[in-house]
Amino acid sequence: MNTVVFVTHPEVAVDPSIPVPRWQLSPAGLARMRIFVAGEVCAAVRTVVASTECKAIEAAGLLAGRLGLPVSVHEGLGENDRSATGFVPPAEFEALADAFFARPEESVRGWERAIDAQARVVAAVDAVLAAAGPGDVAIVAHGAVGTLLGCHLAARPIDRRHDQPFQGHYFAFERDTRRPIHDWRPIAPR
Repeated sequence: MNTVVFVTHPEVAVDPSIPVPRWQLSPAGLARMRIFVAGEVCAAVRTVVASTECKAIEAAGLLAGRLGLPVSVHEGLGENDRSATGFVPPAEFEALADAFFARPEESVRGWERAIDAQARVVAAVDAVLAAAGPGDVAIVAHGAVGTLLGCHLAARPIDRRHDQPFQGHYFAFERDTRRPIHDWRPIAPR
């Protein structure tokens, strides 16, 4: 059985003066990702694919580097489009994220609708897996779209209670059947 490991980037260096897709991993995020890639979770991975956002590419690069593999990118793996609001302070962001998951068929302040982001990430994962060679696959992306993908795979309604507890988690599913193997697990202690 081949496995797909969906990994979310860990902590980022928040800088309101830089567009969110250009943010990079923070020192804490780099340290946690290095611990993860040194482990055995992805030891059998033969394909590494990331979203086009810097933080995901950086995290995927650490994993691919350990395995001696290249990193491919797929635009459909990007985080839900929040460009309508740009950066918002953390408390406001959490309230918007709650609304995004609570009302998946509505756009919250111009954000991409959750149902649209879910359809996009499911299609992207299908395309990634169709193009990947044999073996295990690691997909490095983002928390919200990972949650939407996980809800789809487990046939659960979209709900934030299925979200990762904090940045830097992974879940796994069977490549051929798309059957979930396990839910979110942290990549490393915080």
